[in-house]
Amino acid sequence: MTSQPPLPFWKTTSLEDMTNAQWESLCDGCGRCCLHKLRDDETDELYYTSVACRLLDVKTCQCTDYPKRHRKVQDCITLTPAMIPELDWLPPDCAYKRLSDGDDLPSWHPLITGNQQTVITSGASAAGRCISERRAGALEDYVVDWPAEHATPPEGN
Repeated sequence: MTSQPPLPFWKTTSLEDMTNAQWESLCDGCGRCCLHKLRDDETDELYYTSVACRLLDVKTCQCTDYPKRHRKVQDCITLTPAMIPELDWLPPDCAYKRLSDGDDLPSWHPLITGNQQTVITSGASAAGRCISERRAGALEDYVVDWPAEHATPPEGN
C-alpha cells in the first residue's frame, strides 16, 4: 500500500494560522493589486487602471523596495486574513481571495507549477501591460478591464 503525499499547506492551514512565510508565498507576484484604482464618488463603482505604483517594476511586477514600501508609499497596505473578504478590488484569481472564498489556487499559481513564469504565461501578470505612475498622466486615461478579469493567456501563447 502506497501512502498519499501530504496535502499542501494552503489546503490544511487556514489563512489566519499560516506562518508569515506561508502567507507571503501565496502572493503570485502578478502585480495587479499594485495597480491604481479609481472609485466613482457618486456610484461607488470601481475602475481599474494600468498605472502601477512607483515601486513596482513594470517588467517583472516585483516591488523594488518591498521591506520599506510602507515608508515610501503611504497608502500601500499589508493584506491580512480579516481584510480579504472586505476588499472588492483584488483580482478574482488572487490566491488570498480564492482561499478566503473556499476555492483552491489557480492551476498556474507558482506553488502549483513550481515556476514563477506561469503567472506571466497564464495572462495573470501585469508585467508588460502597465506603466509606472512616474510616467503616466491622468489615471482616467488608463482605465482598463483586464485586472478585474480571470487570467487568460495573451495571444501567441
